[in-house]
Amino acid sequence: MTGTTAGRAAAGPDTSGVGVLDKTSQLLGALARGPASLRTLTEITGLTRPTVHRLAVALENLRLLTRDRQGRFVLGPRFAELAAEAARDRLLLGARPVLDELRDRTGASARLYRRQGDLRVCVSSAEAGPGRGRVFVGVAQPMKAGAAAQVLLAWEEPEVLHRALCGAGFGAATLAGVRRQGWAQSLAVGEAGVASLAAPVRGLGDRVVAAVTLDGPVATLTRTPALRFAGALTDAAVRLSEGLVR
Repeated sequence: MTGTTAGRAAAGPDTSGVGVLDKTSQLLGALARGPASLRTLTEITGLTRPTVHRLAVALENLRLLTRDRQGRFVLGPRFAELAAEAARDRLLLGARPVLDELRDRTGASARLYRRQGDLRVCVSSAEAGPGRGRVFVGVAQPMKAGAAAQVLLAWEEPEVLHRALCGAGFGAATLAGVRRQGWAQSLAVGEAGVASLAAPVRGLGDRVVAAVTLDGPVATLTRTPALRFAGALTDAAVRLSEGLVR
């Protein structure tokens, strides 16, 4: 057995054999339980205070850690970004069959939107046919109106919501309703005579990563599409979500 192999064997299955990585893993494992002060992290990990401080500050610079209002360390936004990126291909690979079935079940166009900054981008689509309301994959639209925008914003942090609602065609009360009912609907947003219904697709940590929508003429979706189609849409959203967390 070589020295390297012997070192790895001695390290055990839960360690890498690289000291700084193992200490970082201990730190992140402790924070997976929830926010923690420097003192608490030192007690949980058994590492020295200078070591914990040095690692925590370095991870904070990489946005892998951040701090809450009490100054405690918490897992940072970079983890959510990495998780979303890892789920991106899985979501798109699983989307088309679900969207096709949703379109066939309802007679409306079924689409998947993802948020990119101040825009919502159509990343997959099953069109019901030519006509009004047609949106092609890759088309980006503002996050200021529409059912998909409401769903993509409703579960965001308060400071994000405050900025996003400036100039939007909906307010905080509307988004509170979206969170309560689990879907959003809109009528004649962007084009007269077109209705839309949207529900959240959730990834790891129950984070909203996309919005699945039904779009079509009022003659198909009616003026209150949720009354007839909310069940089918939320079923599709659950299927897409399950594909991300298995």
